[in-house]
Amino acid sequence: MRVLDVCCGSKMFWFNKDNPEVHFNDIRNETHTLCDGRSLEISPDTQEDFTKLSFADRSFKVVVFDPPHLVNLGESSWMAKKYGILKGNWKEAIRKGFEECFRVLDFDGLLIFKWNETQVKTSEVLTLAPKPPLFGHRSGKAMNTHWITFINDPAPAINKVAI
Repeated sequence: MRVLDVCCGSKMFWFNKDNPEVHFNDIRNETHTLCDGRSLEISPDTQEDFTKLSFADRSFKVVVFDPPHLVNLGESSWMAKKYGILKGNWKEAIRKGFEECFRVLDFDGLLIFKWNETQVKTSEVLTLAPKPPLFGHRSGKAMNTHWITFINDPAPAINKVAI
């Protein structure tokens, strides 16, 4: 697989939720009935914390990082069930998440980061990334959702020593 979604949740933005090119990961594996009666299924391929991924270095060409973005929610609220909650020292968790994403991202690979700034500003979160983004785009009715692209470092040059 060439793509890793480290916080897939219910795979809301994926056109093909069973895409064979994508490895879906989330810390949760659960099913809920939302307030409007719809079913919400979080069924990842692997169930791992995005701050401690078991994948080898440089395993994926594209990594998608859409972590929980809400800190002020009730544990049993439908928003918490749908999007997850940032708990405790969330800044450290996001920083480690960025580190892990870049670690499993291949040389010259792309990291797609999605953030909704209804509770935490995107500019604050971007200070936790190890490098500046390449470009981004705002979306949604209130323009609160940001899609941001990073590119990983190129492969190191191999020095050829003349004998």
